Amino acid sequence: HQQALTQASQLLKQYPSSIILHNILGAANTALGKLEESIEVYNKALSIKSDNADTYYNMGNSLKAQGKPQEAIEAYNKALSIKPDFADGYYNIGNALQEQGKPDEAIEAYNKAITIKPDYAEAHRNLSLIKKYNPDDKRFLQVKGLYKKEDLSEDQKCNLGFALAKMYEDISKLDEAFAHLSEGNALRKKLLKYSIKQDRELFTKLRNTQPHLQKSSLEIKEYSIEPKPVFILGMPRSGTTLVEQIISSHSEVLGAGELSHAFQLGLNLASDPKCINAAAVSEFRQKYLSELSELSNGESIVTDKMPQNFRFIPLICAAFPEAKIIHVQRNAAATCWSNYKQYFVSRDLGYSYSLKDVVSYYELYNDLMKLWQKYYSDRIYNLNYEKLTTDQESQTRKLIEHLELSWEEACLSPHKNKRSVRTASQQQVRQKVYQGSSEGWRKYEPYLNGAFDSLPSW
Repeated sequence: HQQALTQASQLLKQYPSSIILHNILGAANTALGKLEESIEVYNKALSIKSDNADTYYNMGNSLKAQGKPQEAIEAYNKALSIKPDFADGYYNIGNALQEQGKPDEAIEAYNKAITIKPDYAEAHRNLSLIKKYNPDDKRFLQVKGLYKKEDLSEDQKCNLGFALAKMYEDISKLDEAFAHLSEGNALRKKLLKYSIKQDRELFTKLRNTQPHLQKSSLEIKEYSIEPKPVFILGMPRSGTTLVEQIISSHSEVLGAGELSHAFQLGLNLASDPKCINAAAVSEFRQKYLSELSELSNGESIVTDKMPQNFRFIPLICAAFPEAKIIHVQRNAAATCWSNYKQYFVSRDLGYSYSLKDVVSYYELYNDLMKLWQKYYSDRIYNLNYEKLTTDQESQTRKLIEHLELSWEEACLSPHKNKRSVRTASQQQVRQKVYQGSSEGWRKYEPYLNGAFDSLPSW
């Protein structure tokens, strides 16, 4: 993406009126998290050619990434007014409506995309997440027919496999559901070219770097920075989205969702001792806080719920003495199954697509957290997901008190929180907090061949 940005910028000097180059530059900025810059580029492109559907569509993608789903929908609709058969426009309207907790409208948008493009595998997969199927459902029959086609790409077959897994689960054919889930996962792992070896190597580097970060921890005596970050972390699918919904229901908190800033700005610091000194840690702190400030909307506390920030706890502790760290823990088997069952849009969770890999990754996570607890137990607030669902008020009050916030009743009704949710848990967190979700994996236990037997039982 950086290379595309550099080359497009250079070529625009030679071809300043090229709409294609403007769209490449805008898309590269969006991919790199430079969202304001991308909007500027698209506005410039529209000043050159105001009726370009691709520009409005790309602007919608940038606005959606900014957490502005309604503005994104407006941009997609402008694209559709120019190009009515733009299936991608309807598809992303569906995604934006899902984020807003409007499943019925999202279903309508996905159906429009599929009507235009019947083999739109991603639309079928996303539709399957929010719809309940019966054996005679026309979309179910359509996807079954598509899946048998020999000219499907591996990516299409992967998306349709995940869709069929959900559809067969809805009609209680778990053997078919598990078979399609296994096929979809195997294809996703192949397409990502993932090996658990890469995560093993990274975790070793993180362990080796921790002592150097501890020596370079900042001693900041002033605790009045705004916005103050709250890091909500743990294994993906462990309940971090619910916890962010609870905390961001408070009037003084903005929920920023899964931010990539710690990874993008801090990976080298967290994994290479040669990069570490107090100045580098201080620079990371300032850059991260600058990014957070742009998102804060004037709120004094901003949550960053990128789960895999658990890898960077030594860096977080070194750079942010005043930050709060909430570590969400959930039943190990339930967490691993929820990872395996999920198609993640992110390409960074390759361990999820193999039962063996997901168990190995959980063990890497568990061992790393034990080490971080040894050194930073006073900084890490451990929150058990199962306790939160069975003893909601008591656990929520303790959490809000730990964050040094005054109590607000809204924190007990996270399902009423209207903020946009862009994670895989967007449907669950629109419901009242409920018990028993950690037992859902057990209906598939007969098909797992003991894959989870080595996991801790808590």
